Amino acid sequence: MPKINLKLFEQETIHQLKKCQNIKELDNLFKEIFSKEGELKKISKIIPTLPPLEKKEFGKEFGRVKNVLLKEFERKKNELKEKFEKEKREKERLDVTIPPPKILRGHFHPITLARKKIEEIFQSMGFEIVEGPEIEDEWHTFDALNIPPYHPARDVLSLGKTFYLKGGGIMRTHTSSVQIRYMEKNNPPFRIIVPGRVYRLDEIDASHEIDFWQLEGLMVGKDVSVANFKAIAGEFLKRFFEKEVKMRLRPSYFPFTEPSFEVDISCVMCKGKGCQTCKRSGWLECGGAGMVHPQVFKNCKLNPKEWQGFAFGFGINRLVMVKHRIPDIRLFNSGDLRFITQF
Repeated sequence: MPKINLKLFEQETIHQLKKCQNIKELDNLFKEIFSKEGELKKISKIIPTLPPLEKKEFGKEFGRVKNVLLKEFERKKNELKEKFEKEKREKERLDVTIPPPKILRGHFHPITLARKKIEEIFQSMGFEIVEGPEIEDEWHTFDALNIPPYHPARDVLSLGKTFYLKGGGIMRTHTSSVQIRYMEKNNPPFRIIVPGRVYRLDEIDASHEIDFWQLEGLMVGKDVSVANFKAIAGEFLKRFFEKEVKMRLRPSYFPFTEPSFEVDISCVMCKGKGCQTCKRSGWLECGGAGMVHPQVFKNCKLNPKEWQGFAFGFGINRLVMVKHRIPDIRLFNSGDLRFITQF
């Protein structure tokens, strides 16, 4: 009959118990000791073989050891659970003093931001925002605007500045076509602006693009004059650039206006003193304008003896470039987030 030292067995088991680092190790040790094939089961099989007096003492000690080990296992189990929960809390603890991770968000394009500002300014002055198709016909793009067939922009052979589509139609070269569409369907008086994309066949460089944005404006009434244009344009430019801006009108020629003039503004870089941006002149070209040509009114079935008004066209890209000192127009269509997220 083998001799079993229960005290030594208890000490060795407790020693192994203390070495358990997690619940899984503890469960494996528990199975080794308390399962049907475990150490205690093997020891219990010895009891019936012992003499009566020894059986009583051994059985009593066996029960004590078993209860002690059960309590030690339970204590160790609670200890490991508490340790696990504490580590979990530490890992998941929210420290409100730590700056949150930077979230990459969408960003408005500088042209979009400029358009929103432009619309807000003109709406506050009673102008309606109007849109029109980017694929146009020759009537609304050229004929109705008093642009003759021999005009360079309409030269089909050399293509001039116009994109002609194979299926018919053209890509609009200016938002003035929307001016015609509006006057065909609405009776004066009215005041509108047309911000929109336009397309011109041109050599792409730092100041020229084939795809850019234009702002068309039109105001028609009984006694609208150039003085009205100067006041409205001056107010717009001041609020857009957020500073006082001088403006001048230079005589020019456009088929759809008479008289016609170029619109210049004092250089916002050097305040009119002369710099590289304004080519030492102190002035920057801003757009074109003029009083609507009588023939344009007739083409829209309006009586030029009854109505008069002004029209203007500003380059939105150009306005943004001047305001933010952007050196290259190609940046607007580059898709470079380093450029876009600056605004």
